[in-house]
Amino acid sequence: MCRTGPDAVEEPCSADCPDARFSALLEDSMEDLYEYAPCGYLSTLLDGTIAKINATLLGWLGLERAQVVGVRRFADLLTVGGRLYHETHFAPLLRMQGEINGVALELAAADGRRLPVLVTSTLKTGTDGEPLLIRTTVVDASERRAYERELLAARREADLERDRLARLAATLQRTLLPPALPVVPGLEVAAHYHPASTDEVGGDFYDLFRLDDGRWGLFIGDVCGNGAGAAVVTSLARYTLRAAAVHDPDPVAVLTELNAALHRERLDPAHRFCSVVFGVLTPGADGCGVVLATGGHPPPVVIRSDGTAEYGYDVGGQVVGLLPEASFVATALHLGPGDTLLLYTDGLSEARVDRDTRFDEDDLLEFLASQAPASASHAVAAVRGLLDGFGPALDDDTALLVVGVPASAQ
Repeated sequence: MCRTGPDAVEEPCSADCPDARFSALLEDSMEDLYEYAPCGYLSTLLDGTIAKINATLLGWLGLERAQVVGVRRFADLLTVGGRLYHETHFAPLLRMQGEINGVALELAAADGRRLPVLVTSTLKTGTDGEPLLIRTTVVDASERRAYERELLAARREADLERDRLARLAATLQRTLLPPALPVVPGLEVAAHYHPASTDEVGGDFYDLFRLDDGRWGLFIGDVCGNGAGAAVVTSLARYTLRAAAVHDPDPVAVLTELNAALHRERLDPAHRFCSVVFGVLTPGADGCGVVLATGGHPPPVVIRSDGTAEYGYDVGGQVVGLLPEASFVATALHLGPGDTLLLYTDGLSEARVDRDTRFDEDDLLEFLASQAPASASHAVAAVRGLLDGFGPALDDDTALLVVGVPASAQ
């Protein structure tokens, strides 16, 4: 019906009436939309037999309508794996729920291609609530599947790269630490390195070595930062300390030479300085004499045989490499039978217990006192357990170097 003017009465539309043309266009567009929609449509009987299918889905499959309608079931359009999933999961869930959405399946095209699709099906019911047929929408998921494959490949490549970097970091870290501590007559020695990250090289280092006069040199230190820049300074510090000790084993002289070496080299300012303790051990019949020089490093702890623990010194020297002329302080102490000296880096004394709490030097002293008396190996095992207990909250590498006089030396 149409009107020709404001006062005109409604009359049947003629073929050339605008309303008639619009109506015909609308009807034609709706049919065209179904047939050539950007997704596949099909309707099946309850047993899966295809009753209606659009041209889009037929084009994807490379089939004619006569090859499908009334001849095949929806499951017949799927790959072998898809048919199995359809019968064991898809169809039962559809019967129970009345609909199922976005299930990933694969269609088997006439030319043998596998077409990844997302399938949504709903049950159409009659006025009595009984199911009449199944309406299914099929969306092409080829681009999505390709994206997922690319994403998976990228993730696999990233995992491989991460593993490669972790192996490289671990290998480089091992070159900056002694492969094993030497056997020192009359003493028990132990060490441990706890990395906070497997991806970067830490700046913590330690060593124990024999001097020409029968004494033993040892050191432990922590370069500022981590990564390749820290590794360069760590390597320089280790070899400088060893070389300086051969020339003059006086602990203060050794740290002075290291400070000069760090200023001579053109190093990254972010990593140029470090904290270090250098010491000389003199084993004897009544235990071991120790002389330590410190450059801004946390004080070592002496775990006594009488069940107490104390810090080895109160005042430390300046950080090594920070100033052209640095001041270092030496301290002498004696380890008797059953006494143990524990040197560590600040990853332990400043460890984060949780987001708001740190494990400080008072906590450390209390913990080690609870372990006293302790051999070198027992002290290392106790601190390792402590570090493992901190879990992911531990945000800095930690190095331990422990020297003890066996109680049997009495």
